[in-house]
Amino acid sequence: MLGATEFLGVPLEQFESGGREQLTYLLRAGLNPHSKVCDLGCGVLRAGYWLIHFLDAGCYCGIEPHTARVKMGLETILEQDVREAKRPRFDGNATFDASVFRERFDFFLAYSIWTHASKRQIRLMLDSFLRCSTDDAVFLTTFLPASWRFQDYVDDAWRGTSHESTVPGCIRHRLSWIQAECALRELLVSPLGRDTHEQYWLEIRRHATAPARKRRYPYWLRCLLVSVLPGAILAKRARRRTWGLRSY
Repeated sequence: MLGATEFLGVPLEQFESGGREQLTYLLRAGLNPHSKVCDLGCGVLRAGYWLIHFLDAGCYCGIEPHTARVKMGLETILEQDVREAKRPRFDGNATFDASVFRERFDFFLAYSIWTHASKRQIRLMLDSFLRCSTDDAVFLTTFLPASWRFQDYVDDAWRGTSHESTVPGCIRHRLSWIQAECALRELLVSPLGRDTHEQYWLEIRRHATAPARKRRYPYWLRCLLVSVLPGAILAKRARRRTWGLRSY
């Protein structure tokens, strides 16, 4: 009904399942009812609806510069009794500064925000995560990777509908750039794959608390090793047998 009159910032198709899918990623990362969550770019509460229901009272905070969308979510999507019982908090600052809530968060969520945010804005979000999170906190975010086909975004402005723009659009960033910015902050990036909405998920943690990962070679190198290495080993064994029979 709301989408019939204006764009809500997210596609209406699979609106409900898309919100639940974000909750699923958080649960896999260790979300508990008592976890404190900061939802960056919470919009009309597509994920916020499920998070507010799941979390204990006072544990959900959302930042959304487009305050009209938050108002729509609170008045139309979230039940009034749930809002009163769970006491979610919201702020409209455009720098995604989580310190306004005076909390240390266990989780940051930025779904389909880095698909619109400039590199300067992403840096601000990473800095906010460092300032306002617990030592073992997790930052779950999504992005669209740049490649030879899709240009890396280098402009300084937000791209897409917002409190300042009505023009839709998405942008892309290089994964290597994201990893480098995280490394400067002693953060480790773990790709989680692509979801049903073509968003690529990343899990970001502090190096000290990130789980140990097995070394994984690039796909092309693994294919090469599988195809070439066994033959090389057999050839070496054949040479050894030949040398053993050689007479001097």
